[in-house]
Amino acid sequence: MALRRVGIIMNGVTGRMGTNQHLIRSIVALRAQGGIPLPSGDTIYPDPILVGRNEQKICQLAQANGIERWSTDLAQCLANPEDEVYFDAQTTTQRAASLRQAIQAGKHIYCEKPIATDVATAVELAQLATQAGVKNGVVQDKLFLPGLLKLKRVIDSGFFGRILSVRGEFGYWVFEGDWQSAQRPSWNYRKEDDGGIIVDMLCHWQYVIQNLFGTIKAVSCLGATHIPQRFDEQGQPYQATADDASYATFELENGIIAQFNSSWAVRVYRDELFTMQVDGTHGSAVAGLRECKVQSRVNTPKAVWNPDVPNTIRFQDSWQDVPDNELFDNGFKTQWELFLKHVVCDTPFRWTLAEGAKGVQLAELGLQSWAERRWLDVPPLALANEAE
Repeated sequence: MALRRVGIIMNGVTGRMGTNQHLIRSIVALRAQGGIPLPSGDTIYPDPILVGRNEQKICQLAQANGIERWSTDLAQCLANPEDEVYFDAQTTTQRAASLRQAIQAGKHIYCEKPIATDVATAVELAQLATQAGVKNGVVQDKLFLPGLLKLKRVIDSGFFGRILSVRGEFGYWVFEGDWQSAQRPSWNYRKEDDGGIIVDMLCHWQYVIQNLFGTIKAVSCLGATHIPQRFDEQGQPYQATADDASYATFELENGIIAQFNSSWAVRVYRDELFTMQVDGTHGSAVAGLRECKVQSRVNTPKAVWNPDVPNTIRFQDSWQDVPDNELFDNGFKTQWELFLKHVVCDTPFRWTLAEGAKGVQLAELGLQSWAERRWLDVPPLALANEAE
């Protein structure tokens, strides 16, 4: 039984997502459990080197998490043949150039979404990785949420009959930053810094819809900048030039209609920050981040529209919880395990850069649909390493 070290160059992990989800809850957690056990009896042990532009921040982050290696020199890190994986959680604007460097250096690639700021660059990166023969993947974390894993179980059981429609509600109130600090960085609200909720969330909805319900045929999207002025990390006012809300409708090739609202300017009156309702001929489900409830046609109450009398039906009472039936780990950590097994053992990994390019394409079409105020078809992307 051997310990298989995997050197990982982690670039951009001083940001909120990189620090919390990828470093602390994934890589540090994997090291704390002793690595990733393999059927052979061997163990994959991640050995990260943290890379960042701010020497003080990256050094403090490494020390706080028991990481011995850190650097401000990406080129030097890429030159080390013992570090075989490159991970990128930088802002989207910076990502493409670093990914090109890493691919050229022969590193296996794993990165956050969106993989690029435009679909042409996203396709180029996917093709470069294929030509270089490096393994590659993109973070698609929402597929590993407990609520969506339970929903996938319900779908696979045939519970719905024929699925008719999907409605997703995502969002919460992000404070403007004046009298309470904002929960998201200011660049999210500046178009010039590649901010905006359409670019962010339509990448997510693309892989959620494709993996659970089918291929998207067409999109209609309306964006909005509901809060025109916000305050940055120094307390200075700035104009919000990017969209903070998105109202999108998707037509799938199999006839399902999906609607997803995404907003950083909505107050939550839901059980969770994200909920999705699926309606079918034989039953319905409501899934969130962790929970999933179902209602079959045999216990669907008979609703009658009559606003002149008080409602007597407690609609929520006829829904049933889908049980866990298993232990759910952090979704980011789960996908890291799958990717590292892919690198070491060549196990399948469907969520490639090619899949990430599809998300960028949908976001780009969403922005175009908003600008032109019309439906747009979603053509297939011809990509050599497209997941089968």
